[in-house]
Amino acid sequence: MAQEQQKRNIVIIGGGIIGSTTAYFLSHHEKFNRERDSITLLEATKIAGGASGKAGGLLAKWAYPSCIVPLSYRLHQELASTHAGSSRWDYRGVNCGQLDTKGRPPSKTPNNALNLNKDSVSLQKRSEKALGLLRAAGVPDDLDWVQADGIAAYDEMGDPSTTAQVHPFKFTTSMADLAEEKGVKVVFGSAKEVLQSSSTGSVEGVKYTDKATGEEKTLEADTVVLTAGPWTPIVWPKAPISALRAHSVTITPSRPVSAYALFTSIDLPKAGGKRSHTVTPEIYARPNNEVYACGEGDQYVPLPASTDLVEVDEGRCQDIVDQVTSISEELRDGEVTVRQACYLPNATRGGGPYIGETKTKGLFIGAGHTCWGIQNAPGTGKVLSEMIWDGKAKSADLSSLDPKRFM
Repeated sequence: MAQEQQKRNIVIIGGGIIGSTTAYFLSHHEKFNRERDSITLLEATKIAGGASGKAGGLLAKWAYPSCIVPLSYRLHQELASTHAGSSRWDYRGVNCGQLDTKGRPPSKTPNNALNLNKDSVSLQKRSEKALGLLRAAGVPDDLDWVQADGIAAYDEMGDPSTTAQVHPFKFTTSMADLAEEKGVKVVFGSAKEVLQSSSTGSVEGVKYTDKATGEEKTLEADTVVLTAGPWTPIVWPKAPISALRAHSVTITPSRPVSAYALFTSIDLPKAGGKRSHTVTPEIYARPNNEVYACGEGDQYVPLPASTDLVEVDEGRCQDIVDQVTSISEELRDGEVTVRQACYLPNATRGGGPYIGETKTKGLFIGAGHTCWGIQNAPGTGKVLSEMIWDGKAKSADLSSLDPKRFM
């Protein structure tokens, strides 16, 4: 006679991409019984309020760490096929390359309309001479929205069979919605402490402050999953995770552009004829005539208490605008629609991420994913669900990411 499954009370701390996909896979596991078990997703502000809603959304078979990437990339494909991801969260394959080029001096136009004055002429179609320069540099035929002058080299990094993308906010909120449909309860409040048994040391619950009332409350739990990104150490100080602020913008180009993710190295002249400097923004063309671009991270402003308190440096956003519009008329003649910032969780020991049960019984962690959180979220959620429901990971060997090795 099969042993009857015991009732489980599971609390996931953090409603970003890791927490939302973990909720999805926990609730879609065959051993989950919504009449018997409870799964609660505890989020301080809103689902996808941090980096999970503001990231680039690049997926790649060549990402890292290699122990989880193949599983996670395949799960992205399966999730998109099962839940109409191409329309629901803009899943699609893309080309990807490294572009080395020179840029033009930045526009002095300060407003959102980058260069829409009467003297501006957008090169809606490249001349044969310009196209010839692009081809000579090895630029693919359909990558026709970068300017030809100054291109030194183009190196392919991936194609639609090895590289894809999602819209992070749409993907994260969809995972949370699909988890709710299966019985996951979403609670809004700030986690303060993981409660432990005085006798065994195992987890007993989570103390949190209710967002709506400010009242301190407790969620009973025999299993707690820490997926709070850079905020994880606030709840569990032993977690070796630091925060890196990242800025990004979105631009509506003057015409639809082809599906490319570009890692760039741009030799950009400074205003006033000053010596040029090299910048390395990333540029991701998205469906629905949107282009996302991000720049280098910084640690000038400490991590705030929550995602809704993140400070946006308008100057850093403008730097990204100046950089990417220096190499594309389509972007220069477009419109900046969003200027934003978020914090990425960086692992300070072992490279990360940390995925698995900690030395505290019942306490699991999925955090420290750096810039590959969107890419590796499904694999993280899948393996955590197996560890919790089956007692061990089945889909991938993540022993190198075992948190017991680092905390």
